Amino acid sequence: MNAFNVSATLNIFRLIAKPSLCLPHATISTFNQLPVPLNSAFGKYKNVDIRAVVLDKDNCFAIPHSNTVFEPYEDKFKRLREAYPGRRLLIVSNTSGATSIDPEGKLAAAVTQATGVTVLPHSTKKPGCGPEIMEYFRQHPETGVTRPDQIAVVGDRLTTDVMLANMMGSYAVFIKDGVVPTEETSVFARMEQRLGDFLIKRGYEAPDPSSPFEQ
Repeated sequence: MNAFNVSATLNIFRLIAKPSLCLPHATISTFNQLPVPLNSAFGKYKNVDIRAVVLDKDNCFAIPHSNTVFEPYEDKFKRLREAYPGRRLLIVSNTSGATSIDPEGKLAAAVTQATGVTVLPHSTKKPGCGPEIMEYFRQHPETGVTRPDQIAVVGDRLTTDVMLANMMGSYAVFIKDGVVPTEETSVFARMEQRLGDFLIKRGYEAPDPSSPFEQ
């Protein structure tokens, strides 16, 4: 069982104050619909310059609790690695790499070995680990990332992955249908999607991805 996500709970208050934080800049059905490179996913925005991509794992490109890329997504994953080589592609998961669940980093190491992509060790779960993500890119200037709006976050949850992107000032790509959600995940995902649909009908839009980090 996953450890309680204190970060998500505390950030509910942030969401109440600013509901648009859970709205994505682009929505796709599954990982296979992800455009590569990602700039074209954000056609309504000007001067998009995505230099790095942060990927969720479970129900994004992998079956929950699996370390490997879901077989139908392998070609897309390969293309993404080619477009964002080396440290420009980063996996940030609330299971593998979160120190409350994976304190010795064994799960993170297994995912890195299976995918060839670095998994970020982080002490704060999504959506609150933005500072740790930015510190990672600051430590690796070869990625070319100097601002959060040069990062796209891809994931299947509005209140973790999408909120993470918006709190950072990055772009958010929401994977609406995922891979094979568990019953628990699908319940929360359906609730989030209803909230998102309600906000859009009320005229809310995702924040512009240029806000200062952790505004």
